[in-house]
Amino acid sequence: MNNRKPNPDDRSDNVEKLQKMVHNTIENIEAAEETMGFSSPEEKAKIQAKNERRKQALDGFREEIKDEAADRQQGE
Repeated sequence: MNNRKPNPDDRSDNVEKLQKMVHNTIENIEAAEETMGFSSPEEKAKIQAKNERRKQALDGFREEIKDEAADRQQGE
C-alpha cells in the first residue's frame, strides 16, 4: 500500500529562488563569454547559441518573478 501524501505547495520563497537563478544564469553567460576568447569557431558558435537560450530563460525568470511577487502581495 502506498500511504504517501503529497508535499504542500510552499511558494513563500519562490521570488528569492528565481532571483538566485537569474544571478547564476548571468554569471554563466559571463563565464561562457570569457571562454569564447580561447575557443574554436565551432565552440564559439555553440557558446553563442547556449547563451542565447540562457537569455531567453532570463526573460522567463523575470516574468515569473513578477507573477510570484504579485501573488505574494495579493496573499498578504
